Amino acid sequence: MPLIMLCGLPGSGKSRRAEELRAALSADEEGGERRVFVVAEAEAAAGGSGGRTALRAEAERLLSRREVVIIDAGNELKSFRYELYCLSKHAGTPHCLVLCPGGAPCSDRPPLESPDSRNRWDWPLFTAPEDLSEPLPLSEIRAALFVRRPPPPNKSTRSQPLQTASFLHQLDRLTQDIVAALVAAQRNGVEPGQFIPLDVDGLGQESQGLLLSRPVSLPELSRLRRQFLSYAKMHPGEGEENLPQLGSMFLQYLSSNLQ
Repeated sequence: MPLIMLCGLPGSGKSRRAEELRAALSADEEGGERRVFVVAEAEAAAGGSGGRTALRAEAERLLSRREVVIIDAGNELKSFRYELYCLSKHAGTPHCLVLCPGGAPCSDRPPLESPDSRNRWDWPLFTAPEDLSEPLPLSEIRAALFVRRPPPPNKSTRSQPLQTASFLHQLDRLTQDIVAALVAAQRNGVEPGQFIPLDVDGLGQESQGLLLSRPVSLPELSRLRRQFLSYAKMHPGEGEENLPQLGSMFLQYLSSNLQ
């Protein structure tokens, strides 16, 4: 069930590293081969349901089985890496992140938000050698996947302390305020291609606004807000320590879905 997320710019060798991992891990099982699935973003989107949406759905389907799942995709946005981390946590399985350096930015891809090992969804973090002829740190990756204990069970299966309800109320209010500010900015004449500054309590200094890529209606913003909140409600202990960071993730979630 372990999940491996690859991360990097186009041309950084992610697919080659995915194949290297698949070959190494499938031969590890004593008494036979371990099943290892590689989920590539382009292949997941072939069904027509969209890149990241299809990728997440395919990963979630495979994580219900007892195999290794490798996500061969850019995974540039930390908000999407967080979503994949939540999937692995919900499945009760370890995960790790492999950063592939090099490559080059692409106009049709979001900018790379560099992984930070201080974030639980970016840890354990391994950096692949930029020279593709050099091997990955396979022994350390194996230990992270098969020796390390998985994350604790989701708190949604336990009795929740009172502060959880308070936190969800704060997050609900924060996301409502963000949506209201975006709608008001459009009413005041902000057009696609312009940056919408946001002065919302609870966002924090690093979340200063959103680049409006196209006109967006209140119903669409409300739908995206409900989808984002569903992740937080499934994992009520995930964001209590850092409400501003979840506010930043909500903005990134909007940005990635409004392109």
